[in-house]
Amino acid sequence: MKNLTFIVLILFSISCQSNLEKELKSTKKITVVAHRGASGYLPEHTLASKAMAHAMKADYIEQDIVLSKDDIPIVIHDILLDKVTNVSEKYPDRKREDGKYYVIDFTFEELKSLEVTERFDSETGLQIYPTRFPKGASSFRLHSLQDEIELIQGLNKSTGENIGIYPEIKKPKFHLENGKDISKIVLEILTKYGYSTKDDQCILQCFDALELERIRNQLKSELFLVQLMEFPEQKNLLQFYASYADGIGPSYKHLISSKTTSGFSFTSLVEESHNLSLVVHPYTFRKDSLEEFDSFQQMIDVVIHKAGADGGFTDFPDRMKEILETKL
Repeated sequence: MKNLTFIVLILFSISCQSNLEKELKSTKKITVVAHRGASGYLPEHTLASKAMAHAMKADYIEQDIVLSKDDIPIVIHDILLDKVTNVSEKYPDRKREDGKYYVIDFTFEELKSLEVTERFDSETGLQIYPTRFPKGASSFRLHSLQDEIELIQGLNKSTGENIGIYPEIKKPKFHLENGKDISKIVLEILTKYGYSTKDDQCILQCFDALELERIRNQLKSELFLVQLMEFPEQKNLLQFYASYADGIGPSYKHLISSKTTSGFSFTSLVEESHNLSLVVHPYTFRKDSLEEFDSFQQMIDVVIHKAGADGGFTDFPDRMKEILETKL
């Protein structure tokens, strides 16, 4: 009888532990980052897209940052203007020898005169995502990092929300080659607006590992830093990343090793990152670009709930939040 009682107690303990693990997993905070704003609905990195992302209550809103000729941080995804503006029509003679138009060659006032549109192929002129906001419709403009921070902070005040910013330093080496220290300029602005520690609602990201390490060690930033990853082989550098960063931002594809008729199998990237206390925020969740998935819901379920990511970047923050809340 004693043995039977002991076995029952063990089984009960295992059951309780299992239920607790399930509860902890289901209540784990998942970070939803509005990728370039609510870019699935409005042209990327426009103030309209950011206001919509805020209304959708994303946890963070992303800002890609490139410097203008007069050192103003501009919110735009690329160092080039070709794929999201009418620069070739307005300034046909301002392209470089390679035939491309660079943000860094224009002053802030000149950049504000450009029309921003849905992303398109600069060779064919065709819209990249055909079902999104019509290319050339309405009127949108480029803006500065300061403009966007003031919008988000203003909306936080008027709505009572506390939505954060998630800026990315774009091409720091390119900027240095052109005599500009983009990281230093951006950090000064972030500090001015109250973003200087890990407790502030700001996560700073960059693909350039040496630059992100410089931001931590040389520029002495105490912000929450995320090392973006372009290639799966960078998994071998996790120990190095953990020496200065607080998280990684890989492609969601880096989390998946294979897909078969029986389901998905996963790499060890999330587990190894968590063992080093690194959060994992993969990119990019798009319901109009599912690739290996049958639905947007499956995409989120596989990457977040099965692979174990801590959140991620999405063009559709409302749909991602809805799916995550339904899962809970």
